[in-house]
Amino acid sequence: QVQLVESGGGLVQPGGSLKLTCVASGSISSLLAMGWSRQAPGRQREWVASVTSNGTTNYGDSMKGRFTISRDNSKNTIYLQINSLKPEDTAVYYCNSLDNELNAFWGRGTQVTVSS
Repeated sequence: QVQLVESGGGLVQPGGSLKLTCVASGSISSLLAMGWSRQAPGRQREWVASVTSNGTTNYGDSMKGRFTISRDNSKNTIYLQINSLKPEDTAVYYCNSLDNELNAFWGRGTQVTVSS
């Protein structure tokens, strides 16, 4: 089992930045990849970005440019830096992970609200 805890969300003005944090605990050594997804009100959850255990990063097509995913293996933590925030970035951002048996784990999410 893997537990994921997100933090760093909040209310931000358009054009601002946020850095989200996800700390993993449990069976960390079994993880193949970790990443972020988001779900806006009334919309389906969409994939934002992921990073594999060897550091390879991937982004959703609409996420390239303003989103940066990174990881700190020493802290079992991944981050999501979001720049130039737009109102349409308003969503609950979820941390997720995939282990070597292809089990998926999800955190409870952190709310990001972009509004003036």
